[in-house]
Amino acid sequence: MRISDLLKMGLKNLFRRKVRTVLTVLGVVIGCLFIIITISIGHGMDRSFETQVKEYGSLTAITVDTYGAIYDEDGNWAGSQEQKLTKDVVERIKGIDHVRAVTPVIYANGRYISGKYESYANIMVMDRAAFDAFEFPELSFGEYPNDVDNSTIVFGYNQPWEFYERNPTSWMNMKSKQIDLQKDKIYFIFDEWQYQRNERKKEFTLPLTNIAKMVETKSEFDYNAYMDLEYFEKIYMQYCNTLTLEDRKKAMKALEEFQQIRLNVDNIDHVEEVQDKIKEMGYQSNSLMQYLKPTIEASKTLQLIFLFLGAVSMFVSAISIANTMVMSIYERTKEIGIMKVLGCVIKDIRLLFLFEAGMIGFIGGMIGVGFSYAASYLINKYGQPLFGALVNGGRTMVGVEVAEATYSIIPFYLPLLGLAISVIVGLLSGYFPARRATKISAIEAIRTEN
Repeated sequence: MRISDLLKMGLKNLFRRKVRTVLTVLGVVIGCLFIIITISIGHGMDRSFETQVKEYGSLTAITVDTYGAIYDEDGNWAGSQEQKLTKDVVERIKGIDHVRAVTPVIYANGRYISGKYESYANIMVMDRAAFDAFEFPELSFGEYPNDVDNSTIVFGYNQPWEFYERNPTSWMNMKSKQIDLQKDKIYFIFDEWQYQRNERKKEFTLPLTNIAKMVETKSEFDYNAYMDLEYFEKIYMQYCNTLTLEDRKKAMKALEEFQQIRLNVDNIDHVEEVQDKIKEMGYQSNSLMQYLKPTIEASKTLQLIFLFLGAVSMFVSAISIANTMVMSIYERTKEIGIMKVLGCVIKDIRLLFLFEAGMIGFIGGMIGVGFSYAASYLINKYGQPLFGALVNGGRTMVGVEVAEATYSIIPFYLPLLGLAISVIVGLLSGYFPARRATKISAIEAIRTEN
C-alpha cells in the first residue's frame, strides 16, 4: 500500500465518525495541555526563584548575626539570642564540611567628605579572599582588592549616596553636589558620636585614592560599599590611636567581635546540613533557602498535582483511543476481510490502524500545544493571586516587581515533547487493536453483515 493511499484511507476513516473522533481527540488535548503547563510552571517558578536570589543573595549563602533569630518547629519566629562572633567562631565554621568560604563582616559607619560636601558612609568590611565565592559583580572601573594592593574601596552601583553641604546656612535650602568618583577628591572619616577624640592628635581622615565601582545588579551589591578586612584593620588602628585611652579600648572591640559572619556552601543541598552543624555549635543562622523552602515545596506540590491530572487525562485518553479503534475494527470487519482477499498484506492493515491512532494523538497534541500557549499567557496575566503567593511564600517582598513576574515559561523543546508524548500514547493505544485487526479471518469477515 502506498503512503498516499494510507493517508487517504486513514483520514477518511477518522472523519467517518466525527463526534467520536472529536471526543477522543479532546482527551489527548487535555492531557497534552496539562503536561506542557505543568513543566512550564516549573520553569516559571525556577525563574522567579532565580530573580529572588538575585535580589536578596545566593541560595548557598548562610549568615550568622549578632542577634540570631530563633524559630519554633512550625517555622514561626520565637525570639532571638545574642551571639558573640569572634575569630574563633570563624575558624570553627571553616572546619565544617561543605563550607566553601567564610568571612567575618564589620559594618564601618562614617562619612565621605568632598570639599564642603559630605555623604553618609556604610562600608561592609569582608575578607577579600571570599569575594569570588560570594560572586561579586563585575566592575565598571577600578579593580578589586588583591594581594598586591588591598586598599581599594569598592562602591556598589548606587553608592555613595548624594552629597550635601556639611554646614548649611539653612536646612531648608541645603545644596547638594554630584560627585565624580574618578575625578573629585574624596575622604573618609569614622563617626565619632560614641567616642572622644584625643585633642593632642589630629582627626583621622582617610583619602580614598583607590576606588572601584560595580556594575548595576539590582541586588544588595548596589547599596553597599566594600573594603578588605586586612586593610580595614590597618586604618582602624590608626583611627583608634586618635581616641582617648578609655575610648580606644572600647573601639578596639570592633576588631574582636564581628557584627556578622557570612559563609558560602558548595551546594544548595548542603545548606540545611551546615546550618544544623552551626546550631550544634550553639549559634543561630539564617539563609534564603530556609525562607524559600516552603515556597519550593508548595511549587513542587502544585506541579505534581498538575502532572497527576495530566497523567490521568493521558491515561483516560489512551483508553478512549483504544476503545475508538476497537469500535472501528468491529464496524469495519467486512472492510478488513475484503482488504485481505484483495491481497493487502498484514503489515499494511496494521499500519493503517496505527496511523489512525497516531493521527488522533498528533491532532490532539497539536491542539494541546496551541491551547498551552494560550493557557500560559492567561496564567502570566491573571495568575498573580495564586502563583504570586507561591513565589513570594505568602509575603510581599520588597524589590520584586510582581506585575512583571512570569509564572509560566514554555521553552522551545516543550511543545515538541508534548506532541511526541501525545503521538506515542496514540500509537501505544492503537497497537493492540491494530494487532487484533490483523488476526481477523478474511472469510469470516466477508460473511459479516456490517
